[in-house]
Amino acid sequence: MKFSKLVLAAALSASVTQANAAGRDTINIVGSSTVYPFATSVAEAFGKKSNFNTPKIESTGSGGGMKLFCAETGVSSPDVTNASRRIKKSELEMCHENGVKEVVEALVGYDGIVIANSLDTPAFELSLKDLYLALAKDVPAADGSEALVANPYETWAEVNSNLPATKIEVLGPPPTSGTRDAFVELAMEGGCNQYDFIKTMKKADKKQYKSVCHTIREDGSYIEAGENDNLIVQKLEKNPDALGIFGFSFLEENSDKVKGALVEGVTPEFETIADGSYPISRPLYFYMKAAHVGTIPGLQEFAAEFFSEDAMGEDGYLLDKGLIPLSDEEREEWAEQVMGLSNLSM
Repeated sequence: MKFSKLVLAAALSASVTQANAAGRDTINIVGSSTVYPFATSVAEAFGKKSNFNTPKIESTGSGGGMKLFCAETGVSSPDVTNASRRIKKSELEMCHENGVKEVVEALVGYDGIVIANSLDTPAFELSLKDLYLALAKDVPAADGSEALVANPYETWAEVNSNLPATKIEVLGPPPTSGTRDAFVELAMEGGCNQYDFIKTMKKADKKQYKSVCHTIREDGSYIEAGENDNLIVQKLEKNPDALGIFGFSFLEENSDKVKGALVEGVTPEFETIADGSYPISRPLYFYMKAAHVGTIPGLQEFAAEFFSEDAMGEDGYLLDKGLIPLSDEEREEWAEQVMGLSNLSM
């Protein structure tokens, strides 16, 4: 086993009876709905193995979690926030402005964003261009000119004649979600860049380029379904013509109800996400307040459990949940940074 026992020992040496002068003895975690099931599994294992309380976890979305996490330090604020995309520079600046000076970053694995539909309907084969044309607020005019028009497409067949003539109806996450952030960056922007005149905007007017490529239509074709990905799965069961956007782990857990679309000819699977061939893949993180270590009992030990062999090893329980794990070398490197409370700088 390559994972260093010394890394865990550094955390686990802390006394279970460490003082909690501030009066809170349970770790509070907020953030990504995608990371939520993984963090919950770690929290449950941690609660059973240790003499610490099982951490309290709330699914607020990555953006919502960052706002809560960066608002202040102290027991009234979260100790950890989960994120299905890396913290933004503006968010780290917000942390610093509010006195959250030492932020510890932890990469915990990878995930794919899937576009899924009911098992009762044929599987979709989508390109990034299809996704952009179906879901962007403004799209290139159909006459081939370099003009942008309000999205006129009502059915998938209008976007691509190889797709079914069903109404475009996609259930997806809200703007506070890291899944939404990653989807527009990887999928929407990937399709947007296939138009040369839009691609050139990136250098000429980055703000306009981002608006064109990242803005999702608001005419009812895209339906915000909240931060609960399980709710999207339930709605897909009731509406076989709809598609849903969520993390790969939820596809794994609900493979008896929904199936994932091929994207650029690649099926969303453990192997294709791990090797990067599936085009909508993204890293998963959590962020921890160094100032809370030693004040909130078990915080560093909880982080150690996330990187443990039981959780993330070859037969780890997080892999059973659908996490695409770090390599042994990555796990060693990130665990050492987290246990050493390495302060994030960007």
